[in-house]
Amino acid sequence: MQKYYLYVLLTRTNTMISKLIHNFTNDQYTHAAISLDKDLNRMYSFGRKYTKNPFLGRFRRETLDTGVYKFHKNLPGLIMEIEVTKQQYEHVESMIHHFIKNKHLYKYNYPGLIYGLFNKETHYEHRFLCSEFVYYLLNESNIVDFNLPRNLIRPQSLLEIKGTVIYEGNLKELELENNHYILNGMQPVQFGNV
Repeated sequence: MQKYYLYVLLTRTNTMISKLIHNFTNDQYTHAAISLDKDLNRMYSFGRKYTKNPFLGRFRRETLDTGVYKFHKNLPGLIMEIEVTKQQYEHVESMIHHFIKNKHLYKYNYPGLIYGLFNKETHYEHRFLCSEFVYYLLNESNIVDFNLPRNLIRPQSLLEIKGTVIYEGNLKELELENNHYILNGMQPVQFGNV
């Protein structure tokens, strides 16, 4: 029987916003993305629309060699593999296709970031933080429920998901071979409790 997996990628860049979040929360990771494949070819999140402008954000496809990631020699991060049912996988995939088709409607949730730093709930239908987006997909697909307002989910919160860490370290050391990231023989580690 075929198994289905989703991949959550957590990182901490050296951008102004990442440093602000890290200084305010002391979280190890300040950005989250979700991938439909282990190769990270179909990885999505909310982040900068333009690499050098931190004030315009949107839904976007991400790769480890473009955008903000491109300018990092050391990119601390973690990749978590989450086993899901076929129906859950297909639901997440369908939701991502909706975001792709309607990307002009969605913006980065800057108000939610400020409210979240002060642990205050807020909700905007077409605005998402990176971790809010990942959680929204997982929650709407019945994969995880933290019983928290989605803007209060931080990248660090996603470590509570039951999954397997398949890589932790400098994401720039992942080797790309034929569009497939080689994880250098890293031993999987069980993680999370939800």
